[in-house]
Amino acid sequence: MEQSELRHRPWASPADREVLSEAELEEMAPRTQAPRPSLCSRVWDVRCSCGAAKSLLFRFLPVLSWLPRYPVRDWVLGDIASGFSVGIMHLPQGLAYALLAGVPPVTGLYTSLYPVVLYFLFGTSRHISVGPFAVISIMIGSVTGSLMPNSNFMDPVNGTNETVLNEARRDSARVELVATLTVLVGIFQIALGMLQFGFVVTYLSEPLVRGYTTAAAVHVLVSQLKYVFGVEVAEQSGPFSMFAAFTEICTKLPQTNVGALVTNLIAMVTILPVKMLSAKFASKLPMPIPIEFIMIVVSTGISYGAGLKAKFGIAVVGNIPSGMKPPMAPNVSYFGQVVGNAFAIAVVGYAISISMGKIFALKHGYKVNSNQELFALGICNFVGGFFQCFSISCSMSRTLVQEATGGNSQVAGVIASLLILVTILKIGQLFQDLPKAILAAIVIVNLKGMFKQFTDLCMLWRSNRIDLLIWLVTFVATLLLNLDMGLGVSVAFALLTVIFRTQLPRYSILGQVSNTDIYRDMVEYNKTEEIPGVKIFRSSATVYFANAELYAEALKEKSGINVDYLIGKKKKALKKQKKQQEKDKKEEAKKKKELGSHCNGSGPAVVDSNGSEIELELQASSTQKAFNEPTLESLGLKKPELHSLILDFTPVNFVDTVCIKILKNIFRDFQEIEVDVFLVGCHASVIDQLEKGNFFSQTITKHHLFASVHDAITYVTRGKGQNMPQPVTTYSSTKL
Repeated sequence: MEQSELRHRPWASPADREVLSEAELEEMAPRTQAPRPSLCSRVWDVRCSCGAAKSLLFRFLPVLSWLPRYPVRDWVLGDIASGFSVGIMHLPQGLAYALLAGVPPVTGLYTSLYPVVLYFLFGTSRHISVGPFAVISIMIGSVTGSLMPNSNFMDPVNGTNETVLNEARRDSARVELVATLTVLVGIFQIALGMLQFGFVVTYLSEPLVRGYTTAAAVHVLVSQLKYVFGVEVAEQSGPFSMFAAFTEICTKLPQTNVGALVTNLIAMVTILPVKMLSAKFASKLPMPIPIEFIMIVVSTGISYGAGLKAKFGIAVVGNIPSGMKPPMAPNVSYFGQVVGNAFAIAVVGYAISISMGKIFALKHGYKVNSNQELFALGICNFVGGFFQCFSISCSMSRTLVQEATGGNSQVAGVIASLLILVTILKIGQLFQDLPKAILAAIVIVNLKGMFKQFTDLCMLWRSNRIDLLIWLVTFVATLLLNLDMGLGVSVAFALLTVIFRTQLPRYSILGQVSNTDIYRDMVEYNKTEEIPGVKIFRSSATVYFANAELYAEALKEKSGINVDYLIGKKKKALKKQKKQQEKDKKEEAKKKKELGSHCNGSGPAVVDSNGSEIELELQASSTQKAFNEPTLESLGLKKPELHSLILDFTPVNFVDTVCIKILKNIFRDFQEIEVDVFLVGCHASVIDQLEKGNFFSQTITKHHLFASVHDAITYVTRGKGQNMPQPVTTYSSTKL
């Protein structure tokens, strides 16, 4: 049924409709010249009115639009249950990720409080759980380790040559540095959000992000090994720092604290199976088993009761001050030292959050505003930095729990933050004896999902080798060069692959699918027929300065004509003809001189034996040669079987000056050998760029442009344009 309809469509026959070139189409439907809004006008196009002010307020505070319509009966119970579940997860993760960032544990609790409340006001995603995230924490930890190493805070012991680490002074300096870094991250994100640069995340493709987070998981794992084995390791930073740290840990394995190792192994052996069972029976459980919270409560009690620190030297969390600290202004003198790290953290944090937000928005049928999300994260980081928080992102594990336990809005996040507030004010000090080995176990177990991303390698090997290469380069560069420089190298490599793909596109000759107006690659499709005397050429990528020369070379090769050779032969023939014409002129002048001397200038009547006038005959032949353009056949050269060349510009979305120059050369060269060239499928923006680039002239007009391949084929096969103005073809012998 479909085949019969396809073959009998009314426009499949060239005789059933009129074919219009671009010139005639613009006469019937002129293109508008509406000004395109600039970036600034799109951002600041705000009119002074109450409606505009309300719209602007609702755009920057989305909570005002959805909270009044909050369905209390349907959502409140699910949000409360979800809030308690996520809050219980925030507590151990906040403490653990603070260790990753190299700051006191209470800073992790602050990071689980202030940004969550701010995201409730400014965020547009209903389901993601913002707060501390392992990848961001390790990126921050690399900054604190390089700028504030432990060696800067060693105080001498009275009466000895030994030194001891002043943890209070170190923690204070690191908190100031991290808070300043967080403020700068927020400034970057707010600025990008205000400028509508939410699209910046598109430069972080999924293979790049997954390769990057997998490498970051390896960094996190190595950073936790010192707590697993209970050894002291010097702070490392810069390229190859992870390998240096791992090597140092291996050399200190004989000094392993057996108590810390046993504690860590017991915690991991307990947490991992329970989390797997919780995930397996998630549909039957009202909420996931809070094994992490249970583990820190039990281990803290055992550590306090058994005196693990005193007896076995197991490192514990230490002092967790109760109460809220006042805001602290950032130290702007650090801006110059951390600006690169801040931008990397801003982009990575946003990329992870928006990707998770869009996944759950698609699942639950609502939209996430990319630019507003960027602005919301910026506000969370900017304000949070004043309250001694470190940079945040979206946590995959907490987000999954928030959705699985019935969370429908960010009300769940507010309830979770209230639980953290109670912990900070009242019960935070109870966790001072919590072993750091337990927090390391929690971090390592939560990396399981990231390590599963190694399975991407098999999938990408089968589906797309270029994406596989991006994944591998990102992974290796991030491992070797650390997280900040690794991200820059990864993005640069991903952009290079785009350039290489456009430089090496697929060039093809199209043929007509039998009895249809559809044209496909003759190599890839069977039952396609080439139109006699016509070549249809297509590139799979846009044509610009990087591949324009390659495009011209591929076109000449696939046309089946040695264009340059034929043009050279024509030039030689024209040069030979010109010499012959000059020789003929000299002979004619000589004959005229001889005839004039015989007639003594008495008249033009010189008659041959047939009674015709020789002088008039010579003048007539000379006039005829002057008005006849030399053709290949008149020059004794074989004319190509090809008479029309169609360039399919459907994949082309822009042209530059180099492309326009190459196109002009293509038209000129093929017109020299009497082959008409047509462009088809040009977008309006491409036509506009051709006009501004002075592409059109007396020899190249808009009669050479058609809307589709079939229109051009119809025009060519109708007696080569008998019903439309003939394309003008001129030759200049002086340039030859």
